[in-house]
Amino acid sequence: MAKSENELLALLCELDDPERLERPLRYDRTVVGLKFGGLVRRLEVDFGTSCEFERDTQGSSEYGRVHVPAEAAVCGVRIVVCVSKFGSLAEVCADNPGAFLGTDEAHEEGALADLGYVSVPEELLESDYEGPSALEYFAARPTWWTRFFGLW
Repeated sequence: MAKSENELLALLCELDDPERLERPLRYDRTVVGLKFGGLVRRLEVDFGTSCEFERDTQGSSEYGRVHVPAEAAVCGVRIVVCVSKFGSLAEVCADNPGAFLGTDEAHEEGALADLGYVSVPEELLESDYEGPSALEYFAARPTWWTRFFGLW
């Protein structure tokens, strides 16, 4: 079941630890990697194509990305699924994060929900960050995306 914007914002606030910007306290790289591998396989099956991916991003709160080719997507634009190191947060976007806001047709939330990910809309992630972490050193206008998917 999809979470409301208020529930998602509450989750982001709950996961926000100013002492741990890159990854949460109990981060288990192996578990996150296995889950991410399952997501890649699931998207390849669902879209009937091979997907490029990047994983284990160093110096970032993002774990990795999966790229679904444009020719496999109904919308005709590449779909990118970004996975955070925090709380199984995921973002689904068309082409690249922030390129097209409001792209509901880019969402393949069934796979995300089935694998235990929480899909957070780009619009919420691109809203102003209002948490306790000092992000102004990393971005002129910190956003929730900066916090949970950005570089450190």
